[in-house]
Amino acid sequence: MLALALVVAVLQQSPPTPLPPQVGDTSPFRRLVLPTPGLVREGSGRPGPRYWQQRADYTIRATLDTARHSLRGDETIRYGNNSPDTLRYVWLQLDQNLFADGSRSEALNPPGTRFAGGGFVGGYTIDYVRAVRRTGSQTVRRVSLGTTTNGTVMRVDLDEPLPPGGVLSLEIAYAFQIPEHGGDRMGREQFPGGWLYELAQWYPRLAVYDDVRGWNTEQYLGQGEFYLEYGDFDVALTVPASFLVAATGTLLNPVAVLTPTQRARLATALKSDTTVPIVAKAEVGQSFTRPRSSRLSPTLTWRFSAKNVRDFAWAAAPNFIWDASGWQGVLVQSFYPPEANADWARSTEFARHSIKHYSEKWFRYPYPTAINVAGPVGGMEYPMIVFCSHRSGGLGLFGVTTHELGHEWFPMIVGSNERLYMWQDEGFNTFMNIYSTRAFFPDVSFDRERGNAQAWAQFVRSGRDEPPMLPADRVDPPLLGQIEYNKPATGLYLLRHYVLADTTRFDAAFREYIRRWAFKHPTPADFFRTMEDGLGEDLSWFWRGWFYRTDVIDQAVDSVRARNDSSGTTALVYLASPGGLPMPVDLRLTLANGAVETVRLPVEIWYRGNRYAYARRVAADPVKVEIDPGMNLPDVRRENNVWVKQ
Repeated sequence: MLALALVVAVLQQSPPTPLPPQVGDTSPFRRLVLPTPGLVREGSGRPGPRYWQQRADYTIRATLDTARHSLRGDETIRYGNNSPDTLRYVWLQLDQNLFADGSRSEALNPPGTRFAGGGFVGGYTIDYVRAVRRTGSQTVRRVSLGTTTNGTVMRVDLDEPLPPGGVLSLEIAYAFQIPEHGGDRMGREQFPGGWLYELAQWYPRLAVYDDVRGWNTEQYLGQGEFYLEYGDFDVALTVPASFLVAATGTLLNPVAVLTPTQRARLATALKSDTTVPIVAKAEVGQSFTRPRSSRLSPTLTWRFSAKNVRDFAWAAAPNFIWDASGWQGVLVQSFYPPEANADWARSTEFARHSIKHYSEKWFRYPYPTAINVAGPVGGMEYPMIVFCSHRSGGLGLFGVTTHELGHEWFPMIVGSNERLYMWQDEGFNTFMNIYSTRAFFPDVSFDRERGNAQAWAQFVRSGRDEPPMLPADRVDPPLLGQIEYNKPATGLYLLRHYVLADTTRFDAAFREYIRRWAFKHPTPADFFRTMEDGLGEDLSWFWRGWFYRTDVIDQAVDSVRARNDSSGTTALVYLASPGGLPMPVDLRLTLANGAVETVRLPVEIWYRGNRYAYARRVAADPVKVEIDPGMNLPDVRRENNVWVKQ
């Protein structure tokens, strides 16, 4: 009986008390986790007192063979190891291997797509890679180095370790066939006056070794762009004597390659606000447009120098129209064939406006020239020179010109990693383009979708949004323009005009980011921290939702009621934010007496959850309440934004 009683007692005991909820901080306002700051990159977003980056100076001699459509060159790279690490090998980028038979790009970019080679098979031929060793004041020996090629990168094993503070001199001889369609970044096209060449990714380049990842060896697959070290370039380009050459940098031997008339016109153009012809359309192809020395040799060698740039590109053709103007010591130039769209006659005007606008608004243009070249490439940027389609005209020509020249700031001046973080140059540049376009065309609405909240909301409703933080090569090509260009630009526009509603404060912080990281290698964390440092705001919720995720904005007026008592009338507005991305709230209340009242509620109203009750003393009962009446937000469900008294 005792045993039975014990069993009954046990069975009658209450179940154990459930444990309380055990959760972490999942709020959208939780602090964004960024890499730990230190003396190299500070928590404020500044480069720290121990910040370092490598340096690569290039001396290049190259010859263009127009009969074989090939280029052969030899280069000497002076590589300075400013890191705290001893390097036993270095990595080079061999971008022309994008077009090699069996390249990885073939699987991603079939013939006919933008970043393919149009079926062309090419790639680099590397004749030798040598280290130049100096054992005394006069003794120089050259040591052949072992290499391993992996697609579009090549490892060079050093004969001697390169210590911190050391300098390595490499000599490389190379050649490649020039594709007609070079992934829409370089190439050639035939015109009645001859072949026009746009040369980029045309020499083996040092990969970046940085404090974040060591060697950056992502493959060049076509869609993702570039990450390069800064340095000085000394370049000699040998081309047919009938050709004109446009290139990064300053022309060092104008007497040898230009006529006295052309040199005089350039001097005039440098001081002119309007376009000056250097080679007019009627002069194209005429023998008098070439110096007398061209009659003594079938080729001429053009020599250029460029200081503190991350790349070098050039174009050459026998049939260029060439014109120029100036802005505060910057020579603004355009080169285009006679068959180009007639609106190319305005290219220099468009280019000058862009250089002036970006300089005055964001950061002074630091280079001696800015060049727009018309050719087969639709739109591509390099230091001091951009390639735009010769078919572009009208508003489209202005758009591609101001966009490509905007890249002189991102990534040419602010040298971010384009291959991993395309939004840090394409998005920032597209954001700047909004204002350069509106400054030139104040009454034209063709470009209003950039930064337009409702246009972005329409795209988001399609369900195809992706995080801009994705590396470029992982973004679906049809979505690239939206994800890496438009979304970050719209986000910055939204931040400037709506979230902060303070353009002065935003602009000061954005300028500070450019100033801090000019000619350096910022990461996304450096940008986020610099902006917060300058703005005095924790924007973790915004960076996470807009750049790392695809959170949507959905604000709603759930219900409204009026409370009347002896003290008067109080409107109780019940708000919700079911979307993952919180935002400040703009409300407009229409009262029964016809009065209209507006109020802004800060984003912090969502700190404790996605519902909020707002109480406001009013003179009469509310009959209508609207959220975001100005349609400033890309709200994906606007049908829940309005309450009307029934």
